[in-house]
Amino acid sequence: MQTLKVLSLLLSYPEAEMLEALDEMAAVVEQENLLLEDHKKSVLALIDSYRGADLMDSQEDYVALFDRGRFLSLHIFEHVHGESRDRGQAMVNLLQMYEAHGFEMSTHELPDYIPLFLEFLSQQEQAEAVQLLQDAMPVLSLLGARLTERGSEFRAIFDALAGFAGEPEALEEIRLQAATEGEDETVVNMDEIWEEEVVSFMGAGDACKSQSAAVCRGDRPVAPTVPRDQFVKLQNRSL
Repeated sequence: MQTLKVLSLLLSYPEAEMLEALDEMAAVVEQENLLLEDHKKSVLALIDSYRGADLMDSQEDYVALFDRGRFLSLHIFEHVHGESRDRGQAMVNLLQMYEAHGFEMSTHELPDYIPLFLEFLSQQEQAEAVQLLQDAMPVLSLLGARLTERGSEFRAIFDALAGFAGEPEALEEIRLQAATEGEDETVVNMDEIWEEEVVSFMGAGDACKSQSAAVCRGDRPVAPTVPRDQFVKLQNRSL
């Protein structure tokens, strides 16, 4: 099910390789025909939105949307367990499931990172992929509803997943939550959170010795591509 791999790529931090593969990604969505027609059109429109886009602008938009708060975190268990100890055990269980299926993580991301989860599902039989997606649909539907409230084209991914796996029973409550909840407190308090992180960071010693001068100064990156973790730190520091 390479369509799930395409959705995984679309939901990942934009890289030059993805922009070079837009035609191939669109062809997979068209030819595999895994998605409902309306959802397929929306996903193809999302793919088209990257055509001719500046990579740095796409990276900055992605970070602003997904990496500056918890409401749109792409880690499933953050929405389920928060910072509780249960989250750690859930991670272990998910890793064990990956290993049992022979799936090797080729990224530094946590196992509950949704693009990674979708990549894993793309390698499974359709019936099993649907079952596992259904377990995650309450979280995925909440993210989709929040993206809809923000008018983001990324909602196409979550709409497509709901069409493929089925909507959760509590969909109306989920949509109501997204429509009525306040601002993401992580974003509202970003300056305070950043200051606390800087204190901890400085207390660990002169970490700038092991990083580039541009990162330590907080300059805007000028390279054509920037690793996501570095980009997030730079952009959050400028808030």
